[in-house]
Amino acid sequence: MKNNTSKNNREFQSTQPKVRFQRAKRQQIEWKPLSLDQMVPEDDTVRLVWAYVEGLDLSALYAQIKAVEGNAGRDPIDPKILLALWLYATVDSIYSARRLDKLCKKHFSYTWLCGDVGVNYHTLADFRVQHGDILDDLLTQSVATLLHQGLIELNRVAQDGMRVKASAGSGSFRRKPTLEECLKTAEEHLEELNKEAEEDAAGEDRRTKAAKERAARERVERIKAALEEREKLAEKKEQRKKGTGDEARASTTDAEARKMKMANGGFNPAFNVQFATATNTYVILGTDVTNQGTDGGLIGPMYDQLGERYGQLPEDYLTDHGFAQADDVTKLEAAGTKVYMPVKGAHKMIKAGKDPYLPKKSDNKEMAQWRQRMGTDEAKEIYKQRTATAEFPNACCRNHGLRQFNVRGLLKVKSVALLHAFAHNFQRTLDLRKQHGLALV
Repeated sequence: MKNNTSKNNREFQSTQPKVRFQRAKRQQIEWKPLSLDQMVPEDDTVRLVWAYVEGLDLSALYAQIKAVEGNAGRDPIDPKILLALWLYATVDSIYSARRLDKLCKKHFSYTWLCGDVGVNYHTLADFRVQHGDILDDLLTQSVATLLHQGLIELNRVAQDGMRVKASAGSGSFRRKPTLEECLKTAEEHLEELNKEAEEDAAGEDRRTKAAKERAARERVERIKAALEEREKLAEKKEQRKKGTGDEARASTTDAEARKMKMANGGFNPAFNVQFATATNTYVILGTDVTNQGTDGGLIGPMYDQLGERYGQLPEDYLTDHGFAQADDVTKLEAAGTKVYMPVKGAHKMIKAGKDPYLPKKSDNKEMAQWRQRMGTDEAKEIYKQRTATAEFPNACCRNHGLRQFNVRGLLKVKSVALLHAFAHNFQRTLDLRKQHGLALV
């Protein structure tokens, strides 16, 4: 059958005029007078990102530039470009500095943001983690603007935490004797590299030598940090239960990471990322990162953070029972904020014929108010908003790459978390302005 078909095709081609069509020409050299601006569509999201960044107060970033007119030296990259690149990359679910570097050379949108300014992954990686305090201030700026424009309210807030894997393996956790042995080996290796560099200055490539020395030096520093963190962990273990301090372990890869129970039921080195979110608009109001494996005791710091950021406190505060601590409930209730948090073990108490919403003898006035409130139908309806509100930003950030950190240390990890919160709020700003019939930026 196949041979007959081929024969028919040949007979058809021999009796019919040869068909004509346009072929792809990829080797032809042409000159097309197009600017970068003409290569990016007018409705591309990258233009909104740039307009949004241009509207921010970045004076703190510009204040760090040492190059001034009249003095020698190379001009640094405009901080606005670097911030816009990371904001757009985060929205685009790009979280690797190396990958972003490649996109800046190959992708029109990223090339447009660069505006013919050369960037490299070292500069991009450093910028992301060296300005955590400024990113924190930008988060406040973005929310304060929305509050001023009446697009969001701070009357009801939900707080939730999510465990994000650290850039460390479970096998990197060591006890004190092993850490001390690792430190000795690492220091000997660094000393050998330094001697080799002195003896054979012209032998190996200079860059290769520098890279080896830097890697060895960083390993020494990480192990020293792990020993310090292990001592802190040992002290805490001794306080909780005597005789367990010697079992404390710390990671030689990321000393500040801790093994935590994850959503899948397993245990991994991770950090605890906390978001406080406005219930009616899903805008992230506050962000924090700790290496505490549980959420207990984390309401107070976030509550204080909101007051410092915006000069006002929420009327209602929604959390799950994992945050339950009497001191936090007392603090919020005394400040005039109503706490909506389920009474732990309420279902079991009801099955046993007990009323979990009756004040206990040990309850102070604030605890009694909270407990009685949670027994009302109104409180139960309000609390239903927590799941939808708190889980939404968590899911959005995970979808944009916040599944595992590729940086190490609490300060750097927090900078990445703040960048995700900032990018999330940028998208929420676009949605809210569109809902209210306003210009997108």
